[in-house]
Amino acid sequence: MNASGTGKTMQALDTSRVRVDPRLLSPLSKDNDEDEYLVIVGGAPSREEIEESEKEIQKLTNEDAHTVFNTETRTWGLSIGSKRSRAEAEELQARLEAAGFDSIIDGPPATTPAVAQSSPAPVGSNSGPIRLTSRPVLPSREVVASSTAGQIFSSGAPVAFASDDENNAPVRYNERPYRGRIEVFTNTRGNLTIVNELGLEDYVKGVVANELSPGGYPAIEALKAQAIAARTYALKNRGQFMAQGFDILPTTRSQVYRGLTSENPLSTRAVDETRGIIATYNGEPINALYTSTCGGRTEDSEKIFNQAVPYLRARECAAEGATFERFVIKSTRLLAELRDEINVPIARDIGLLMTQNFGIPQERVSDSWLSADATLTEVRNWLANVGRVAHQGPLVTADDVNRPGAFATALAAAVFGESKPGTLLNNADADYLLAVKDVADVPIQNRSDLAMLFRDGYLSAYPDATIRPRAPLSRARVLHAIARILEARNLLQLQKANARASSDGQLVLRSTKGKDQPIRVNADAFLFRQLGERPYPVSSVALVGGEPVIYHLAPNGQIDFLEVKPAPNGAAADRMSPFANWTRGMSVAQVQSRLGRAARGIGPIVDLRVASRGASHRVTDLEIVGTEGAAHVRGGRIRSALGLREQLFIIDREYDDSGRVNEFIFIGRGWGHGVGMCQVGAYGLAKQGWTSEQILKAYYSGIELTRMY
Repeated sequence: MNASGTGKTMQALDTSRVRVDPRLLSPLSKDNDEDEYLVIVGGAPSREEIEESEKEIQKLTNEDAHTVFNTETRTWGLSIGSKRSRAEAEELQARLEAAGFDSIIDGPPATTPAVAQSSPAPVGSNSGPIRLTSRPVLPSREVVASSTAGQIFSSGAPVAFASDDENNAPVRYNERPYRGRIEVFTNTRGNLTIVNELGLEDYVKGVVANELSPGGYPAIEALKAQAIAARTYALKNRGQFMAQGFDILPTTRSQVYRGLTSENPLSTRAVDETRGIIATYNGEPINALYTSTCGGRTEDSEKIFNQAVPYLRARECAAEGATFERFVIKSTRLLAELRDEINVPIARDIGLLMTQNFGIPQERVSDSWLSADATLTEVRNWLANVGRVAHQGPLVTADDVNRPGAFATALAAAVFGESKPGTLLNNADADYLLAVKDVADVPIQNRSDLAMLFRDGYLSAYPDATIRPRAPLSRARVLHAIARILEARNLLQLQKANARASSDGQLVLRSTKGKDQPIRVNADAFLFRQLGERPYPVSSVALVGGEPVIYHLAPNGQIDFLEVKPAPNGAAADRMSPFANWTRGMSVAQVQSRLGRAARGIGPIVDLRVASRGASHRVTDLEIVGTEGAAHVRGGRIRSALGLREQLFIIDREYDDSGRVNEFIFIGRGWGHGVGMCQVGAYGLAKQGWTSEQILKAYYSGIELTRMY
């Protein structure tokens, strides 16, 4: 290890581990009015509820937490540690919110609006000598370095530690390795500030892997877009915290940076392949803001941060025109010409039965064919196939097996080997379930079997509430009953899964080992796509990822039947995010606690109203209605004040018996401030074949990519 009081001449140490502490030289001035802010986790209706979180919060913050009671809102909270500066309070608040704890900052109002962004730690020059920043060093304190043998040295100036073998034995702080150097100095609070000084490219390597996980979103072009955005942000915001002795923070207030151990080979490759490239507007680096999950649309910067920026405009988080050709699976099978709505579900039944070789002549399937009476030969053939699929023996059928009663009894025997309903249902059960007008015409020996088909939905009554026991069943009714009972008994060998984005006409599933598994689809496979509540036969279907699917494998190992339901998160490019959709409920007391500072003087809160929305439909003006007046929260403060993931939301309400709001339910999309590049959206576009340049230009309007070196 090396250390120096000036940061210029390095001096070798004879120890590999050093403890650094601040030491008081003279009493600190009591005029330091910067430490005026408390961070409070609050909003619990009872002391017991807030105390459940006390240990977890203490472990997270490494500070004491004390219960507090808000007499105005009648809610309990936890005060974290002691008073601190506004910047330190905001940093602690960001850590708490990232861990899922809602918090507020209690103290005098900030003189300038706090802007929470997603970005680092201090950045030095990529080449040449390290750039020294101004540091608020107090002459009343000094840095003391010691080892197990005792004190090594002390210094009133900043102290820098480095390794003479950075590649194999990098410098470590609290056991975590870092590239470059670690600088330590005392700050205005009398504590130590720890700074990592390193080159820009090395810094970006420690950011990309933490801002867009290569494990969760392994798309090289998305990671390259993230690398360019992170590099540009660092360059644009370098020196933002100059007065405190460093450039930028390693938290979400700037960019998340965790040093050497957090680096990943794929994200490092993305950094290397974009080395020196930044995003510019009119020749200047842009303030490359980005957000985790934009909920399908980004927002104009002035609606969140009160400043219009020409390249931070609201954009759709989707490929232009939302084309899905890359994800389409096609089939050459001709579709049955069905126009009668009642026959739509039968197309699926026929597809399922044809995968089991039921011998149905699909080229003849039409509304008229399905509505015609099923012949004795057809019904006997189909029931014989039921017995084969259900592994039952030969079936003896009556001459009226195409009529409801005899068909029900034969179907039960073909599936179960005997009359299961006849054993488990008595006459009273059968009569109760068969509440049709002409039940008396159903032979006694068939009633239990027919009652079971009615109870389980395999057969239904006619519109006039009859079953017509003496009339033959239509082909549609026979095939529907057979397909549904076989599917319910899991005899059709159907499999269920959630699809990934399809590729090259193949269905792609995520395996239990977390890997994508492609399965080929037969050229003439049966394809069905759910529209509303029903699956419809189609000749092509797009799978963008996240769709629940039901499929059947043919003997050749390929899919011959595929049914697709729409992905619950839609088709936006950020649909793979776990925060694409969310719901959060808050009691009136919790809302009062969070908005109390913004709603002073209006009395108890009775309602919340959306006064305006931005171009992306985010809430940009929230009206707080109280018993004695109204107040407003505007811009990006809405999300932080309410403690929500995003402000792209609608407000639902639950009422008590007197008609007063009992709970506000926020139904929203996304996570983050919603301005600039959508990180998960970048991954979605990369999966659609977009390059990093196309991705960046999709989110930042009118920019160019410029190589600095």
